[in-house]
Amino acid sequence: MEREIIQWIYEAGGKIKDALKEDTLQVDHKSGRTDIVTNVDKEIQDFLVSKIEAFDPEAKILGEENGQDTTPIDKGRVFVIDPIDGTLNFVYQKENFCIMIAVFEEGVGQLGFIYDVMRDDLFWGGPKVNAVYHNEEKISAPANKKLEEGLLGVGVSIYANNYQHTKDIGVQTMGVRVLGCAGLDFIAILKGTQIGYLSLLSPWDYAAGKVMMDHFGMATCGANQQPLKFSGREYFMGLTPAAMEQAKAYKD
Repeated sequence: MEREIIQWIYEAGGKIKDALKEDTLQVDHKSGRTDIVTNVDKEIQDFLVSKIEAFDPEAKILGEENGQDTTPIDKGRVFVIDPIDGTLNFVYQKENFCIMIAVFEEGVGQLGFIYDVMRDDLFWGGPKVNAVYHNEEKISAPANKKLEEGLLGVGVSIYANNYQHTKDIGVQTMGVRVLGCAGLDFIAILKGTQIGYLSLLSPWDYAAGKVMMDHFGMATCGANQQPLKFSGREYFMGLTPAAMEQAKAYKD
């Protein structure tokens, strides 16, 4: 299954690059001025769904676009899709965005895929293959660094407002970074160049990254240290185990 998914991702990446070259972007607003979606987001999700349905007609889809955003993950095989993670970056920077897919079976994450399209950089793996890969090279778990030993990825609004003590935690690190793309933050965690990521995310934003973090024994949770709900937008904490123990001290 993993080889088929990788092929779909590369094909989808090619379609996105073609759309950028042809300058065919159509931008619509969803819930607000900075919450945007493009025709390409919707087209890529439709493309991936068509591939999944041909591969496994019984599979379910949890995806950001096209009315597929409320599927539960706890029954059967569920593909969690973010066709373009970092849409603002996609539209305004033409880079720094990712395709993300995760596969859950009976509620358990089996595979995660994060593809940095413009850098042609793929991170993938999980329990199904008993490894995490950077392209075709197997990688090892990052060092278990403490807060004061690394950089932390954050969502800008929750940091500015110190939501769930995000700023309190961030000032204990070597510095915070705002990338505007959850996939890139997860890639940084897997590479060991960030100790973690704190943000408000939807399931398709964190599913793939969580699968790979879990495989490496890293720590993830929602607000007040509760398990992630995989439903709606929620506070996400993902850190090295050592950093998570420190961060918990800031929770009410």
